[in-house]
Amino acid sequence: MNKIEHIGIAVKNLKESNILFEKLFGTPSYKIEEVISEGVNTSFFKVGNNKIELLEATNSNSVIAKFIDKHGEGVHHIAFAVNNIEAEINRLKNEGFTVLSNVPKIGTDNKKVVFLHPKTTNNVLIELCEDIKK
Repeated sequence: MNKIEHIGIAVKNLKESNILFEKLFGTPSYKIEEVISEGVNTSFFKVGNNKIELLEATNSNSVIAKFIDKHGEGVHHIAFAVNNIEAEINRLKNEGFTVLSNVPKIGTDNKKVVFLHPKTTNNVLIELCEDIKK
């Protein structure tokens, strides 16, 4: 793992949350993106060298909707940048972590992504991200 790629925050209303976080960070969101397969709209902020991703559910079956129903709004996951996501999946499985998918999905911000089950990471949802080479 190279660095923290971003921190994901589950929100009920992306438009209202964008206004709040724009005031907090003193900068507007640089990208809004929909991920139909995951049932989310996302908004990204750059804060120094760091990125924050806001996630809003687009339907009641989305993982974010279920998260908010159970936990309320707040930190959803921490994402780490990796050079080779397939190698990291294998390495982490061999170390005893539960990977939620054997094959990475296409995520936001031009990334391949996979998540680790929080039961194997002290109840923290961990996302691995690899830039898709163009």
